[in-house]
Amino acid sequence: MARSHDRSHTPDIDAAVVVKKLKTSHVSANADSIRAKLRQGTDASAHFADSLFDHNNIARLNTSYRNSQPYRHAVVEKLFQDDLLQNVKDECLGELSFTEKETDIYKYSNTQPVNQTGDLASLDYLSDSEVSRLPSLLQLRDALYSPSFRQFLQNVTGCGPLSGKKQDMSVNSYTNGCHLLNHDDVIGTRRVSYILYMPLPHYQLWKEDWGGALELYPVKPGPDGQLEPESVPSKIIPPSWNQFIFFEVQPGQSFHSVEEVVVGGGPEDGRERLSISGWFHAPQEGEEGYVADTHAEMKSSREQLASTSTDFKEYTSEPEPLDDALSEEHISFLSEFLNPVYLQPRTMQALSDRFVEESSLELHSFLCQPLAEALEPRLRELDSRDGLGKDRERRILPHSAGTTGSWTIKGPPHKWRYCTLKPHVQGAAVEVVTPRAAHASSNQILRSLQEELFPSKAFRAWLNIVSRLMPMRYFTEARRFRPGLDYTLATSEETEARLDVVLGLTPRMTVQEQTSNSRGFYREEPEVRGWDAAEWGGWECYMAPHNEEDDPAVYRSSTHKKSKVPVATNGATNGKSDKGSPAAMDDDAEGDDEEEDSTLLTVQPGFNRLLLVLRDERVMRFVKYISAAAEGSRWDVCGEYEIGMVQEEEMDEDSS
Repeated sequence: MARSHDRSHTPDIDAAVVVKKLKTSHVSANADSIRAKLRQGTDASAHFADSLFDHNNIARLNTSYRNSQPYRHAVVEKLFQDDLLQNVKDECLGELSFTEKETDIYKYSNTQPVNQTGDLASLDYLSDSEVSRLPSLLQLRDALYSPSFRQFLQNVTGCGPLSGKKQDMSVNSYTNGCHLLNHDDVIGTRRVSYILYMPLPHYQLWKEDWGGALELYPVKPGPDGQLEPESVPSKIIPPSWNQFIFFEVQPGQSFHSVEEVVVGGGPEDGRERLSISGWFHAPQEGEEGYVADTHAEMKSSREQLASTSTDFKEYTSEPEPLDDALSEEHISFLSEFLNPVYLQPRTMQALSDRFVEESSLELHSFLCQPLAEALEPRLRELDSRDGLGKDRERRILPHSAGTTGSWTIKGPPHKWRYCTLKPHVQGAAVEVVTPRAAHASSNQILRSLQEELFPSKAFRAWLNIVSRLMPMRYFTEARRFRPGLDYTLATSEETEARLDVVLGLTPRMTVQEQTSNSRGFYREEPEVRGWDAAEWGGWECYMAPHNEEDDPAVYRSSTHKKSKVPVATNGATNGKSDKGSPAAMDDDAEGDDEEEDSTLLTVQPGFNRLLLVLRDERVMRFVKYISAAAEGSRWDVCGEYEIGMVQEEEMDEDSS
């Protein structure tokens, strides 16, 4: 932000981590012989399903691969001998330690997050006694990276040589609320991406309405000529036991995501999307077929995410000189939108002093009462009509949900996905209604906020007084984030500061009468849940610039807490799993405590709250994915302003 300052500490939540430590009561006495037996060069093909390597099967898969859409991929319905995979499943559940890993792309949950073991290549560093507990998992790993299976992949895909030295795989557990958003897997020397499914319980077919499907996206040229994914996937593949899916990793092509899982996670619900996923890499230096890294013509999703820009609009008039009070004309206009308390000179001066100190403000009850009272119930009704409300039958929604009326999907999904109001039809009459609360629909009120209030001269003057900054250009849009579908990923402005102005309009949960055994003057407090408990995502998050070698959006989960200033903070930190150590055998997650705190600000969704943030260059910002458990959409009107001068700094220079 503009300046750094201490914020109140937020305590860590109880770790929602599945820790299954190695059992010590079943160590084999002949561990050395087990390791030796595993390394004796047993024919790897014996572990795979019958006829997998048959030339007719390979030819069939090759034809299917070449003709597949939206990009080349293959599905093997049964990869391994079933008894081996059953043993692998048992070892994963009984012997491995899962550690929490969370980013803007992963699910944030207080219950059961995406759990990921360390890279299973680290199993080579285990002692013989530890190896004796994971014989089937080691057999599976060695079979996958064996020469015969790598040749099988080359024959099916035509991808060229694959490294046997660089092994890259992990075990992943997805339960209720877990998901993975759109990306293309392009990092380093990855050549083929794969996933092997072991959904639980293994004897029950996984149902489509449980979520967890692999989604593949078609691409189209973006404004800069780079290929980017369409907003909606064209291929959806639900998981099934022993199913193996693979595709070549290609910049600007291999875009995919994992649909949210909406079952499991409870003590009596054992449903779980368990899988082994990873990559086959190009030959490394010293291996046959090694070629020095060459520059790809198309940018990867990570590179495209780093080159995001805003399409600003110009004001139609020159900026007015700074004044400590609004003109009568501006007050008259703003009174149709704003709570009158925020138009009082003393209030604006107090807010200005606080913003200069904190670089952020959150103003409750920002809109005037008639406008707020007209808007909130209509937004609930719109969600209900569109099948997005609390009483909807299904949690896994079609991607077209909520787009039959005035709303349309905005992508590309490797950067963001949410709904915006469709633009005016060119030449159509624009109706101006006074008072604004008299608009016939919520969409008309939102459009009025988007196109009348946020770009106005009067609101520009109000922002100038409160922030001591002068907006020079602007970009505004009303946004609708649908449950189970929408989000923005972490992006930043590399060279200039921005003033972010977000009017939160997410309807409050309807308060139901609480049933309890409390009597007299002592009554139980209502249970905090939903948006306020950070159960449904949707929070606005700002993160400090990251080191180039770090994943830019890794952060630890924490509870939501109000600080002394009117913003919400969490104690999240930035870090990466230590892939060089045998993470599968860690007894605890001590490294998490050492991670540097990088979260500057988080604000939960709310109704009629205005958030102002001065965002410095390279500070990252995102809106967390909205969980399918949410009882409605997350709504806001978002403004981003290019600022031309910081008046406080200029006055300081003049006085020196």
